[in-house]
Amino acid sequence: MSEIKINDLVVKFANTNGTGSASANNMFAKAIMRMGIPVSAKNIFPSNIQGAPTWYDVRINEHNFLGRRAGKSDIVVAMNAQSFVADINNVCDGGYLIYDNSKQLPETLLRDNIHFLGIPISSICLKEFQNPRQRQLFKNVIYVGALAALLNIEFDVLKTLVRDQFKGKEKLIAPNIFALELGHQYAINHFDCPINYRIERRDLIGSRIMVDGNTGCALGALYGGATVVGWYPITPSTSVIEKFASYCQRLRIDPASGKKNYAIVQAEDELAAIGMAIGGGFNGARSFTATSGPGVSLMAEFLGLAYFAEIPVVLMNIQRAGPSTGMPTRTQQSDITACAYASHGDTKQVLLFPDSPAECFELSAMAFDLADRLQTPIIIMSDLDLGMNDHLSPPFQWTDKQKYDLGKVLSIRELDNMKQYGRYRDVDGDGICYRTIAGTHPNKGAFFTRGTSRNQDAVYSEKSADYVENMERLTRKFETAKHYLPKAEISKGLQNTKVGLVYYGTTSQAINEARFMLQQQGIPVDLMRILAFPFGDEIKDFVDHHEQVFVIEQNRDGQMRSLLINELEINPSNLDSILNFDGLAVTADAIVDGVQAQMDQQQQEVI
Repeated sequence: MSEIKINDLVVKFANTNGTGSASANNMFAKAIMRMGIPVSAKNIFPSNIQGAPTWYDVRINEHNFLGRRAGKSDIVVAMNAQSFVADINNVCDGGYLIYDNSKQLPETLLRDNIHFLGIPISSICLKEFQNPRQRQLFKNVIYVGALAALLNIEFDVLKTLVRDQFKGKEKLIAPNIFALELGHQYAINHFDCPINYRIERRDLIGSRIMVDGNTGCALGALYGGATVVGWYPITPSTSVIEKFASYCQRLRIDPASGKKNYAIVQAEDELAAIGMAIGGGFNGARSFTATSGPGVSLMAEFLGLAYFAEIPVVLMNIQRAGPSTGMPTRTQQSDITACAYASHGDTKQVLLFPDSPAECFELSAMAFDLADRLQTPIIIMSDLDLGMNDHLSPPFQWTDKQKYDLGKVLSIRELDNMKQYGRYRDVDGDGICYRTIAGTHPNKGAFFTRGTSRNQDAVYSEKSADYVENMERLTRKFETAKHYLPKAEISKGLQNTKVGLVYYGTTSQAINEARFMLQQQGIPVDLMRILAFPFGDEIKDFVDHHEQVFVIEQNRDGQMRSLLINELEINPSNLDSILNFDGLAVTADAIVDGVQAQMDQQQQEVI
């Protein structure tokens, strides 16, 4: 008998895009979580609307190793004829293929080193359901029911999930539970249940929730005080605005008048979208937009205007694979350079790098305080994997005692007591000037906002001294920003560890597993996660105190490594790159292989 594996497996669902499978697959993942077992889910879908193959990977691991696992899957649910051969080959030795055997499987496709479990799913649906759409949708629910029997998932957990999912739509509850029962009973009657891969209840979730990063960004904007949105839809950022709108409809309606206390405008393109957001920021509203790489390219000129005119605005960049249209539904971290230096001339932007939905919430809310305090654009650097996939995440934290920090905004009383107001005067020496909101005072505090050079009083000037003074002040402000931004997180292992791993964003999903694997091979490592740009002093110190430092990132050109070298004047030979840019989340194996390969190469060069 094969070895029984408990709470450590990968299940891959191979479906057709547009068939409603993601909902059923997500229900399977949530059932694992409700049994107290850590789980992660990744929806790998095409950029077309319907018809092409799609995959949904669920990793179950009670050691909380939840990054994408390298190699083949333990169980594949193969429901797409287009990808069927590849899906069979994706099953690991000794694994299981679950498929619809309403039609006989050709013998040429059989493998003698995996288990084939055929379920006549189409025939069952044809018999039990009259509506063609229901027949299609309930195919997915039937295989989830069968998996519950095969893996020993508590069936009551699935029934509860159905009731929760269709609360308020009670007519849908009974047929969905019936479909689950059809698959569950068929598996019990025809297979030895449970199989060698099994789920056993644990208590390893704690207070964590399962949610996607775009929801975190939307709620962060809401709690951060955002009221104005200019946007243009683009994958994978669209759901940020959709969810923000849905929350505003519940929480941003004036109870007395019933009027909306927010404005969301879908623009004709990305340029107009960020222009609207900047206009809102100039007029005192907390405003933002959301986009992805192609949108950032189009927004670059306006980002430069907001930087130079010093107008607060927040941009949420949910990165995808580029350049150009690239792979619109695949993930990358490839907009680092484009965003750090967005716009022409000497421009530097403030970036924040969340690694979980909770940080999407926290850093998005923080971004609006930072934008007001620093009077500049703040860019949230999320990505498709974080934004659109469900992740186990710490719960979102907020307190009603928290007050918004509007920064240096002059009131009517302060203006009354001033003899002279200059919009771009550095009164405090920190590079941050005092601003006014239009309409604050009847005859004081007005200034002309422009993208051209000016003097300290906002008067147009092409004098070299005025321009240089202004640019140097912006540099001081960028240095001041470091004191307000979150510091890098550093995790040290053994004393005098020689190797350091630098990472950011969603590379964190694989990092702890990679660290464990390297330690097993006698390579202890220290870790540092970058949370913000400009970089704090602790980042340079970390690099200086290690003989070998690897920067792990998901792009081809090592953009974070280049940024570190450029900004901190680090010797390029002190930083090595481990790169993953295939559009899929980086794995622990890829990190370990990259470290080992480069260490071996350097040892050979020494010899």
